[in-house]
Amino acid sequence: MSLSPSLSYRLLRGDLSVVFYVSIAKLALHLIVNAMGGYGLFRDELYYLACANHLAAGYVDQPPLSILALRMMTTVFGDSLFAIRLLPAVLGACTVFITGLITIRLGGKTMAQIIACICAASPISNAMHSFYSMNSIDFLVWALTSYVILLIVQEGDKKYWIWLGVVLGVGLMNKIGVLFLGAGIVAGLLFTKERKWLLTPWPYVAGFIAFVFFMPYVVWNVQHDMAHLEFIRNASGGKYAGLSAIDFALGQVLLNNPMAILIWVPGLVMLFFYTPFKQYRWLGFLYAVPFLIFLVNGTSKAEYLAPAYCGLWAAGAIGVEYFSGFFRSHYMVSGVVAALVLMVAITLLPMTTPILPVETYIRYADALGFKPSSSESKELGELPQFYADMFGWKQKAVDVARAYNTLSGEDKKRCRIMGDNYGQCGAIDYYGASLGLPKSIGDHNNYWIWGHRGFTGEVLILMGGSYDDHVNDFEEVKLAAVSDCQYCMPYEDDLHIFICRGLKVPIDEVWGAEKKFE
Repeated sequence: MSLSPSLSYRLLRGDLSVVFYVSIAKLALHLIVNAMGGYGLFRDELYYLACANHLAAGYVDQPPLSILALRMMTTVFGDSLFAIRLLPAVLGACTVFITGLITIRLGGKTMAQIIACICAASPISNAMHSFYSMNSIDFLVWALTSYVILLIVQEGDKKYWIWLGVVLGVGLMNKIGVLFLGAGIVAGLLFTKERKWLLTPWPYVAGFIAFVFFMPYVVWNVQHDMAHLEFIRNASGGKYAGLSAIDFALGQVLLNNPMAILIWVPGLVMLFFYTPFKQYRWLGFLYAVPFLIFLVNGTSKAEYLAPAYCGLWAAGAIGVEYFSGFFRSHYMVSGVVAALVLMVAITLLPMTTPILPVETYIRYADALGFKPSSSESKELGELPQFYADMFGWKQKAVDVARAYNTLSGEDKKRCRIMGDNYGQCGAIDYYGASLGLPKSIGDHNNYWIWGHRGFTGEVLILMGGSYDDHVNDFEEVKLAAVSDCQYCMPYEDDLHIFICRGLKVPIDEVWGAEKKFE
């Protein structure tokens, strides 16, 4: 009787070893950067941490899964930067590993596995796995969906439809963009031979399972006046209004490593037109349909499509491996392609992962001709918004504490601290505990839903704005501090902090009008 190799052997020395070691390399990269502290906590991470202290079935800007996961991680590992970013690092490695499994399932040998996994560790992937957000989970959901669909095609076992429903349901409770992935699944069913499944109950079972998972967030939105739809509408017409379909299309080249266009474009073509891959055309629809939806939308960020590439990486890498076979030194040909993709990936790594001291990064980016960028049409300083939003938060909390500590003991009991956005509010909530500050209040996204925490209108520390912005609302307004930060977003620099007294209108009468969902 022969025994199949153990999983540990397959990972370390067997058929999964190449995929495993590339995945471990990606994990090690993020763990090392996280241990070094990067550039500090990201604006959204501070908000996520605040949400994790208010567990609910939904939030204005996201379903609840990523928040619940963060709460579990911080409960077990604490709330240091390393602990907060541990899960994204692990999920990034898992996404690379699943991409490798897809490549193996499609028939890819060693070089195809290497190329596909290198491509899966793309610049946008490295960025999204460098900080905590829903996106690190989203990448894995799309990869797992592609893998399960591949199993359905190859093995035809109905049990995989149940797994597909679970994966999609979990994905929807993380990010509603999975609905566009679902559109690709439906198109693949309709326009490939897999339409035979439509005559069975299993696609509908999968859809029902996903719907059951997603239902709590639907109910939450109904209870909160469809808050997420309002958020999407405001964001599309506001901070993302400057984006265009051309920006979205061109962004696919840069965000995925310009050299990797040699992989994913042929991969897409192969999935639709290469005869041996005809049975896998369904994987092509998982990319093509979301691409068209985002393109037609006109204000989609290029990164929205980033999780959709795993099938293209696998097919394209196999294409390189196959066509290299026409050359005498076929390993050298495919090796050169892998080396070129890796070289560009390494060159671009400081653009997406904070591995360089900030001053060195600025010089490096300037030497490469990279100018600071933002998808939100905001004024920029020396850094792109992605990095700038990691600076200045602790200093803001320290400066607010300086103003707060000028108050009498009685005033401190009545005082509330209000930030202008969820980054400022999150900074107070995260750093303020050690500074003796109360929790913040705010009008931005879920902070508005959490309310004014019993604010009486007597004493308020306001972050942002000018004297003229506040003097008509309060009996007394005094500038208490100015918070500066060299590398933060310009609108967060030179932040004026006011102590305001005597709100002229009862807070309950004005709170409803303060809502800012964007």
